[in-house]
Amino acid sequence: MEKNQSTELDTFLPGEKNGTKHDVVYMYPNSSEAAKALNGEFDPFKARDLEHPVSDCDTLTHLLKASLGTGILAMGAAFQAAGLVVGIFATIAVAIVCTHCSYVLVVCAHDLYKRTKKTKMSFAEIAEEACKRGPKWSRNLGFWAKQIILQGLFITYFTTCSCYSVIIAKNFEQVLTHYQLKFSDNDDTNLRLIIVTLLIPLILQAYVPNLKYLAPVSMVANVFMGLGLGITFYYLVSDIPQISERRLASPITTLPISLAITIFAIEAIGVVMPLENNMKTPKNFVGICGVLNQGMSGVTLIYILLGFLGYLKYGDDVLGSVTLNLPEDEYLAQAVKILIGLAVFFTFGLQFYVCLDIAWTGVQHRFQNKPLLANYILRTVMVIICIALAIAVPTITPFVGLIGAFCFSIVGLMMPVFIETVTFWDKGFGKFNWKILKNTIVVIFALLALIFGSKSAIEDIINVYTKAPSVTVASLLNESSIANTTTF
Repeated sequence: MEKNQSTELDTFLPGEKNGTKHDVVYMYPNSSEAAKALNGEFDPFKARDLEHPVSDCDTLTHLLKASLGTGILAMGAAFQAAGLVVGIFATIAVAIVCTHCSYVLVVCAHDLYKRTKKTKMSFAEIAEEACKRGPKWSRNLGFWAKQIILQGLFITYFTTCSCYSVIIAKNFEQVLTHYQLKFSDNDDTNLRLIIVTLLIPLILQAYVPNLKYLAPVSMVANVFMGLGLGITFYYLVSDIPQISERRLASPITTLPISLAITIFAIEAIGVVMPLENNMKTPKNFVGICGVLNQGMSGVTLIYILLGFLGYLKYGDDVLGSVTLNLPEDEYLAQAVKILIGLAVFFTFGLQFYVCLDIAWTGVQHRFQNKPLLANYILRTVMVIICIALAIAVPTITPFVGLIGAFCFSIVGLMMPVFIETVTFWDKGFGKFNWKILKNTIVVIFALLALIFGSKSAIEDIINVYTKAPSVTVASLLNESSIANTTTF
């Protein structure tokens, strides 16, 4: 791998016995590349030298796992808020926006590689370099752009890891409770004890050294998620109602809720640059038939199918996670909960590596003598803190939703179009400045996600701690219907 270079999800390990700090410098694996660089012909992809390169297939596997998270189970509620027909177009629109933001981030990275003579950069480094080489007004914003991305990604993914431990424990607890298998008669204590049992398995998963070796873990997670979704689809298509019994278009007042749910379900900006940085053929990540478009096309289709069938099957009774609508006393339904729990468990490592890399990059210069030992101690401590947070606040999920509303809206949607704007400032924005119009639409999407995602999360938090009835999509639709009737 390249020496003296900081990378997203860096493997850190075998090649660092000398404890060298991983600062990004201009490195070329051979003299011919150096000569080309001096002649202005530097090719960052040929110059990239990885110890554990990841194939296109493995990259696609990671991308699918990052996008097919537990958020997909909320798509029934998203279609409830949008309607059967509008929900299809709304999901496609959100997928296009989120995929586009990831796409322009990678395109900007490839442009900046050549301008800076670097072979790879993290999301935060791309923002910093774009500002430094952008218009005069942006050149002092590089540090702040980098910090916003670093802190936003770290907080979001670290709390998500903690939330994952709660989700895993709850799925297992529901099945165990059905068979009267409990550690304690107190439900909260029982849940906390199940979370404790996850500590060692999650630490062992966090010890997987790099993305290449994590690929089989992601594949296992995809298999479990696929089986769980397959059984869920079986329930959804059994005794399915007529389409005429459901709304084709819900009131426009609830459409922003649908957009917010879908954005937070499908967004995976944090793993985009880690995957690109570790690819054997990074050019294949983008393009019409690139890894990114292939993965997101498949993900979008699955989201549409689950959302459409979930709302068609259960109507306004569809819950925040469609698996909660499944019969509790049937073996297949119980299998779904176990499979989803296992899928989330094997997804932990991929999510964990995002915040691990940010933390390690910030402290590695302090441990130049024994970087390998220090790195594994950091991994262990971070997992322990994740589990401790989940044990202390097992109701962390709505708080993670609130954090995600802020971070994914700003970091996942606004920052990529900001980076694109400053990166290509001197090259212009196309005929009639169409890129400015396009970026404005993305910012509007982000603001809708921020406002309505935060509103929903705050309502969930209030509901958790006051036991008050939650403001559901169904209640909002009823209020809309009453308002429309009163108008006439």
